[in-house]
Amino acid sequence: MLTSVAVLSDIHGVLPALEAVLAEPDVAAAQRIVLTGDIAAGPQPVQVLDRLLGLGDRVTWVRGNADRELVCLARGGTTTIPDPIAPWAAAQLTGQHVEVLARLEHPVTLAVEGFGDVVFCHGTPRDDEEVVLVDTRLQRWSEVLAELPEDVQTVVCGHTHMPFVRLAHRRQIINPGSVGMPYGRQGAHWALLAAGAVTLRRSAFDPDLACAAVCRQSSYPDVAEWTDYYLHARASDAEAVATFGPRDGR
Repeated sequence: MLTSVAVLSDIHGVLPALEAVLAEPDVAAAQRIVLTGDIAAGPQPVQVLDRLLGLGDRVTWVRGNADRELVCLARGGTTTIPDPIAPWAAAQLTGQHVEVLARLEHPVTLAVEGFGDVVFCHGTPRDDEEVVLVDTRLQRWSEVLAELPEDVQTVVCGHTHMPFVRLAHRRQIINPGSVGMPYGRQGAHWALLAAGAVTLRRSAFDPDLACAAVCRQSSYPDVAEWTDYYLHARASDAEAVATFGPRDGR
């Protein structure tokens, strides 16, 4: 059983944000790092994947919808993803990177001390791109969680890039927020599960310096615009909730 878990979600190929989190003492000390999907779809896909692969077995990888879509694109397929950075990112991957992403599972269950069996997923336990939010109605949560074993009392998800902790039908739901594409507040967001408690954390970094570093290291044609928007968290939480709302059935 794991004693401590640092959860990183939605890194989206942003190396400076990832490095800010990995530099945190509590992340360095965590027994396990769990990535809850959407790892490489961004301006530095190769650098981020290589950095994470270098951490070895300390890392548990969970598939996100963008990871699945990168594999499809890299293998010559098409997707409906609207973000033009995805085809570019897929073209940067080596065969080894594609195989790593292709092998990812969703969801993944790990035993964590003080929590019991914890289900780590991207969208929801049943679908890697399903949307749930902090204010999702309880009837919908009942449907989303219906197939989970009764002894699973904690679910960790990602996908919507906004951190929250809430209860839904006696289960604790945790979203760590996004490392590389935060909505609502600048910084690299993550979560720590340790000693039976969850804490939402934010690693601060200079967004201007990070943007400059990514622009120097990435050949994505629109990298300056992309990094300015996401690393400064130009999208508010209210805007994000309004955008996601229809996909939450409201």
